[in-house]
Amino acid sequence: MNTDRRRMLLLVAAALLAPTAARAATRPLVTVYKDPSCACCGAWADHIAKAGFSMTIVEEPRMNAIKVRFGIPSALWSCHTAEVENYLLEGHVPATALIRLLAARPSVRGIAVAGMPVGSPGMDVAGMEPETYDVMAFGSATPSLFMRFRSASPIPN
Repeated sequence: MNTDRRRMLLLVAAALLAPTAARAATRPLVTVYKDPSCACCGAWADHIAKAGFSMTIVEEPRMNAIKVRFGIPSALWSCHTAEVENYLLEGHVPATALIRLLAARPSVRGIAVAGMPVGSPGMDVAGMEPETYDVMAFGSATPSLFMRFRSASPIPN
């Protein structure tokens, strides 16, 4: 194999195997509002960071005030709230759903996982079977199904 071809293959391989930090440069910043004492929120932020998003964490002991200020429907509330570009994320939304949201750019205010379903990102509980849960789109009159998951794996609708 000639030197130019070998160099090209090495460059292509390096690009494909680029670390998460390189991907983060192309993904938007996620600002996470979380209670300082909540560990599952930090685990969720780690899940989003592993998908290549850069992160800012805002410690906020008055989370209900944040949710009210952003207009998140109370039926969809969870423990943390995040902003990314012009969208809101509420709760343990999988990175796959966030990536789909940013690719599709639907006319919604945000997406949410209500409560804290076992097996959702940040809610892994040893010895407990993951639940099936819904990611709901909100911002219109009635929230609607955006995606369905079991653990962090999408289930076809």
